[in-house]
Amino acid sequence: MISASEPRYTIHDERFRRMILGNARLEVLGEGFGWTEGPVWFAEHDMLVFSDVPGNREWCWREGAGVSVYSQPSAHANGHARDRQGRLLTCSHGRRAVLRRERDGSQSVLAEHYQGRRLNSPNDITCHSDGSVWFTDPTYGIETDFEGTKAPSENAPAVYRIDASGGIARGGVGPVAMITSLPGPNGLAFSPDERRLYVGETGDQFAAHPERSVRCFAIAPNGSIGEESQFTVVSPGYCDGMAVDEAGNLWLSAGDGVHCHAPDGTLLGCIHTPATVANLCFGGYKLARLFLCASHSLMAIDINMRGLALI
Repeated sequence: MISASEPRYTIHDERFRRMILGNARLEVLGEGFGWTEGPVWFAEHDMLVFSDVPGNREWCWREGAGVSVYSQPSAHANGHARDRQGRLLTCSHGRRAVLRRERDGSQSVLAEHYQGRRLNSPNDITCHSDGSVWFTDPTYGIETDFEGTKAPSENAPAVYRIDASGGIARGGVGPVAMITSLPGPNGLAFSPDERRLYVGETGDQFAAHPERSVRCFAIAPNGSIGEESQFTVVSPGYCDGMAVDEAGNLWLSAGDGVHCHAPDGTLLGCIHTPATVANLCFGGYKLARLFLCASHSLMAIDINMRGLALI
């Protein structure tokens, strides 16, 4: 059963007042999960797909129908995206691979090795308009048996690119390491003009004081990585996942909910939630609803901004 409550906001910049709705409710669409992650919206099915990583299931939510199992077992699926053809892309901790669900329901492997060595645990994923697929590969899914299988790392953490040929699923080349400077690359997203790539750096999960921030990388016209800069530091908590609206604002997961930043990094405001938000995406009518994977629950709230249409 859906429950709802009055949301709490903190306004840091007057621009944020026009981005939120005073009569919107913070809705709990489902709860009782192990740890929710990786939401992705399918408008043609009016459906959200998301992961319960330790529960080893992918779930779907539909308006009026609620939550139901989408795939079980899910090979500890984490992040999701849609490719340029609308197919579901999945970061699998259990397979240590990036997978694509084909039209017939079968799965193809886009990437599982780099230079002959196994990937760590692909975490989050996004697509570029040129058809390439970008994903992060930290070690979180192989450090414990909670969200995957404990195993030694064979490659340093990195952000990878799979070219538009479809990776090894079509006999193409394997992933190319684009960013190797981050010890814990996590969520990622492109700016609307695709001149910048944002990456959430969440560091060593067992460190007392891990280095955590959102990094910004310039993308050259030829697709190469340019200058790196610090976009922001989220507090409390850290940025596990992110979403971009059509104006280029970043909506970042945080320990107290969701933080919205302007393209120049200015903190505009916060939507506070009763649970830590791990990841989020835009969906619903006109892409003006934020779906929140919030710890052990799935939440949603309508806002006065539209998400960036990714395909």
